[in-house]
Amino acid sequence: MEALKQGSDALFILLGGIMVLAMHAGFAFLELGTVRKKNQVNALVKILADFSVSTVAYFLVGYGVAYGTSFFVGAEQLAAKNGYELVKFFFLLTFAAAIPAIISGGIAERARFWPQLVATAVLVGVVYPLFEGVAWNHAFGLQDWIKSATGEEFHDFAGSVVVHAMGGWLALPAVILLGARSNRYRKDGAISAHPPSNIPFLALGAWILTVGWFGFNVMSAQTIDKISGLVAVNSLMAMVGGTLAALAVGRNDPGFVHNGPLAGLVAVCAGSDLMHPLGALVVGAVAGAMFVAMFTLTQNRWKIDDVLGVWPLHGLCGAWGGVAAGIFGSRALGGLGGVSLGAQAIGTLMGIAWAMAAGFAVYGAIRAVSGLRLSPEEEHEGADLAIHRIGSTPEREATW
Repeated sequence: MEALKQGSDALFILLGGIMVLAMHAGFAFLELGTVRKKNQVNALVKILADFSVSTVAYFLVGYGVAYGTSFFVGAEQLAAKNGYELVKFFFLLTFAAAIPAIISGGIAERARFWPQLVATAVLVGVVYPLFEGVAWNHAFGLQDWIKSATGEEFHDFAGSVVVHAMGGWLALPAVILLGARSNRYRKDGAISAHPPSNIPFLALGAWILTVGWFGFNVMSAQTIDKISGLVAVNSLMAMVGGTLAALAVGRNDPGFVHNGPLAGLVAVCAGSDLMHPLGALVVGAVAGAMFVAMFTLTQNRWKIDDVLGVWPLHGLCGAWGGVAAGIFGSRALGGLGGVSLGAQAIGTLMGIAWAMAAGFAVYGAIRAVSGLRLSPEEEHEGADLAIHRIGSTPEREATW
């Protein structure tokens, strides 16, 4: 029976890793459909290259930073318990690699390629795992301190704060340091519209992310005996809550409608194992409305050119999810309890502060050393031709 349990656990978390790996195709197509046609190839290449760099950085450094272990042992030891520790690494890697995938959408259309890969290695190898270790492995005793102060530990079941808020708040300094796309905000005060280049691809990306998210959330149990249908249904309710709120507040704009479910899913991650489904519906709806309102505000009023709105979507909705777990996870609102609003607020603020400080440090250093931004000529030409020397749909064959 023990062998069967070990094999089942390995298969369970492996399937979760595969589902979250598929989400990276969603990141790619969501970005491809949102950016202008001259930057579509770059969107696809960035996500795959970032994932590959993330894998090496997390395998060699990041996983050890977070969990105090390493893979520098014999294959016989690694294969113990049906290789469960290896597939656990695979599953958690797909979470870690979401950090540069999130950032990619914010800095799209004007960021240089190789400097961003350097940033990916640092963020996934060191910055993200340090907070991951605090939240999920009791590193530095901070969880114990939070529990002594509030009565409960900081709870983040599937990464509203650890993954999404971290990614969104790391992206914000990168977006600010890069500056807006050329001619986005004109001297006469007008704003140049850059509508999505391909709504079907944008929608495809959103659907791939949405489906994969059920692996992201449900398989965060990490062993099959801890699986909960409550997590699945709460994810579903938050998804539709976010969709309907974005549909209403966004006035049927297809870009908002397809980001609405993502906002809801970001927000429900932290408390998906604790909330009542009706609470999850409310959490998702608040997130969907928040995304539309804050995306519009950052783009039009504050003139922060966050191309895919990753700070509102992941940064703000992730932070809302961290706090919401302390509200809707309470027994008073139909949840399972065992969570403190104070602990959730402290943990969320810690994540935001760490991400902001690290984001300015990493991207500020890279900007000082090598530069972050394409030249005006390269940006005008588009990242596809400037970096990859081919467009998404070449109009004629090249002659060599």
